Amino acid sequence: MSFKPAAAAMPAVGSNEGLKEIEPDLNGQGLRIGIVMARFNQEIGEGLLSGCCEELRRLGTSSTTLVTVPGALEIPLALQTMAQTGKYDACIALGCVIRGETYHFEIVANESARGITDAQLTTGVPIANAVLTTEDEEQAEARMYQKGMEAAQCAVEMANLLKAIK
Repeated sequence: MSFKPAAAAMPAVGSNEGLKEIEPDLNGQGLRIGIVMARFNQEIGEGLLSGCCEELRRLGTSSTTLVTVPGALEIPLALQTMAQTGKYDACIALGCVIRGETYHFEIVANESARGITDAQLTTGVPIANAVLTTEDEEQAEARMYQKGMEAAQCAVEMANLLKAIK
């Protein structure tokens, strides 16, 4: 059995009358950003950080704090702790998990992602997840700089969105 809403409940196609939309805002001026970077696969982490920091500067942020942790599983706790201080408008997770020959890849990839999501939902501080999960180092190298830039954009946009909503 499928759900079919009553025709009266459906707005007319193309009718956005009375709709207030909050536009994306990538102005980073005045925003405080916290970054947590895993040292495991450090070369990839540094590439992510390079793209991220360059984009944060381009977007106008001036207050950024970086902390490093041993690996991807330690990222969520550091992010949550940073977010709980009230000193950051948004945070960014940087790291890389490369598939190996064991099930460990799935555990680290899944649990770090879950922890990052839990940290932002628990604290209410947006967290951009730029922890790459790749099959090999070549894939990670091909994505690192761009993903770092995208994480910076996401953090700034989400910080501004939450301010606009409140």
